[in-house]
Amino acid sequence: MSHLAPLIADLALILICAGIMTLLFKKLKQPLVLGYIVAGFLASPHMPYTPSVGDTANIQTWADIGVIFLLFALGLEFSFKKIVKVGATAIIAALTIIFSMIIVGISVGMCFGWKQMDCIFLGGMIAMSSTTIIYKAFDDLGLSKQKFAGLVLSVLILEDILAIVLMVMLSTMAVSNHFEGTEMLVSIGKLFFFLILWFVVGLYLVPVFLKRMRKLMSEETMLIVSLGLCFGMVVMAAHFGFSPAFGAFIMGSILAETIEAESIERLVKPVKDLFGAIFFVSVGMMVDPTMIAEYAIPIIVITLVVILGQSFFGTLGVLFAGQPLKIAMQCGFSLTQIGEFAFIIASLGVTLHVTSHFLYPIVVAVSVITTFLTPYMIRLAGPASEYADKHLPQKWMAFISRYALAPQSLNHESIWRKLIIALLRIIIVYSIVCIAIIALSFRFLVPLLMNNLPELWASILAAVLIILFVSPFLRAIMIKKNHSNEFITLWRESKNNRAPLVAIQIARVMLAVSFVMFIIASLVKVSVGLVFGIALLLVILMVMSRMLKKHSIMIERTFFQNLRSREMQAEYLGKKKPAYAGRLLSKDMHIADYELSNESDWVGKTLGELSFGQRYGVHVVSILRGNRRINIPGANVRLFPTDKLQVIGTDEQQILFGEAMKQCVTIVDADEFEKGEMILRQLLIDENSPFLGKTLKDAGIRQKYHCLVAGIEHDDESLHDPTPNEPLMNGDVLWVVGETKDVFSLINA
Repeated sequence: MSHLAPLIADLALILICAGIMTLLFKKLKQPLVLGYIVAGFLASPHMPYTPSVGDTANIQTWADIGVIFLLFALGLEFSFKKIVKVGATAIIAALTIIFSMIIVGISVGMCFGWKQMDCIFLGGMIAMSSTTIIYKAFDDLGLSKQKFAGLVLSVLILEDILAIVLMVMLSTMAVSNHFEGTEMLVSIGKLFFFLILWFVVGLYLVPVFLKRMRKLMSEETMLIVSLGLCFGMVVMAAHFGFSPAFGAFIMGSILAETIEAESIERLVKPVKDLFGAIFFVSVGMMVDPTMIAEYAIPIIVITLVVILGQSFFGTLGVLFAGQPLKIAMQCGFSLTQIGEFAFIIASLGVTLHVTSHFLYPIVVAVSVITTFLTPYMIRLAGPASEYADKHLPQKWMAFISRYALAPQSLNHESIWRKLIIALLRIIIVYSIVCIAIIALSFRFLVPLLMNNLPELWASILAAVLIILFVSPFLRAIMIKKNHSNEFITLWRESKNNRAPLVAIQIARVMLAVSFVMFIIASLVKVSVGLVFGIALLLVILMVMSRMLKKHSIMIERTFFQNLRSREMQAEYLGKKKPAYAGRLLSKDMHIADYELSNESDWVGKTLGELSFGQRYGVHVVSILRGNRRINIPGANVRLFPTDKLQVIGTDEQQILFGEAMKQCVTIVDADEFEKGEMILRQLLIDENSPFLGKTLKDAGIRQKYHCLVAGIEHDDESLHDPTPNEPLMNGDVLWVVGETKDVFSLINA
């Protein structure tokens, strides 16, 4: 075991430093990430006054595991359905920020004369804001219930998924060590191909597996199985040339759609916190004070670029999306920092040996400075928007106001557009599944048959089996949406629509024919005309087959049930927000959730007694109580501990209500707990006792003294349960239970 000693000693040093620094930074109300970075600096060889880590290679391996766990946990919090729900505002803002900041970062690096890969990686590092730091800042400043905070979090969701894409692109460029447009497009195409494939296949198989194994799943087995799936996907991603962190994120996002997601997230959190701490400590170990002093000017410049660039492009992106100037500036000023993904991208560059040694400490220094400035930038948003209102030209303000009102009008979406988008989604998804099945069959099935059967029979059997495997998906490509409302409406609406619809249908059939032709032609040497005829015949049989139709519908139904399982659970438990939450007419009106504390003075009172509308201007639209949802509660509804209130109001009203909720919490003194302590004592009935000859009912021990007689012991009998009409006799011993003061009051009576 001597070979483990250095690693154990290093881990002990890291965790002790991290523990001390986290306590200190918690006391200072600063993000824990900064505490980890400082701990890493103290434990690094760059700090001569403190003990240093000896074996940095092993610590780096643990740090890589930490990245995997961080991305896995991020995937568990992520949902592909969230991209649809964030809305156009977040999409426009996120894309504006990321692309603009990448260009700015590359330009800054080129101005300093850095090499190409340093400039590209710098652009990627400063493009992503820190989700952890922003969450912490909103909680500390009490802004998490305001409308702009929800928009910022939506932008962060998109930045997280785009960061994953960016990591893959940077990995591709790092391997080739140059920027090639065609190669980049191929890499992006490969990325999205495997992303869709893994998501579709994973979402079909993983929830089914967990559902069937649910009775065997304890917390221990759930943790082991989920981590096994995570690292299995990590190995698979690395095998196909992607980042291991990418595989962890994909598996996390697949598990996020299952019913067990919350349980897995809770179980994984301690493990993620441990390895995540080691990762951030390893980030701090890369900080070299001499190098920071040497590159002080680039650090200052990049810090200013991050603060000014994120605030400007963030504000501009939200304005482009049609939001008012105040909300736009609040969003932009909240995003002025870099954090986790900057470190992950920096470590990626170090691992691939494509970035210079000075870039990592520079990014860490910039992250620390911008993190400290984040609360001040958020507070500055309000005064900055007021200043802009006063000093911007009236024409500009009028244009911004008109532009912000424009998205409120309802736009009729073209039926053609709906149908085309739906068909493209079907064709792309099912085509990817077919390609994957064909590729796997040619990789494993065909060689197996060729080695065990004559070539001709092996080829024919392989072709038949592969076509059977892909037939449900080919049928879906040809038939799906043919009986939809959009298709029928367009067909009946005008005769001019029928020719394009028939052309689309023919194109779908020919796509299926092409798949079948490729399979046959790759295995059996026959003429092109014969291959086409056989393929066309097989496709017609697929369309007419009732068994295949049933099988195809069953596959699709299982997939969508798995996709909606968590959403259906939320509806059942009353956790889903109402559909109108994002469609409020007033720009400032929004819904926020509040949980009622056990110690709140509001507990036990009705909504009529509390008069939230008159006092704070807000209205309770729903109450979540356990597994129940009380919609539009009346004035007579009472509040209970841990009730979750869904409240509608403006930002100002929400702030006022939130402060009132905090102030109404009464902290119980420790003395009260001692006074309420329950004790057991004996009470002897003698000739002087006031209870002699009385029954328990007449004695009033429960009513007057609030005590319970647990048993009565006679001289000649053992302890027995008393009856209400049993008289108390001389020599009886009563076993009395109650609060301390009540019991002693009874004994002294």
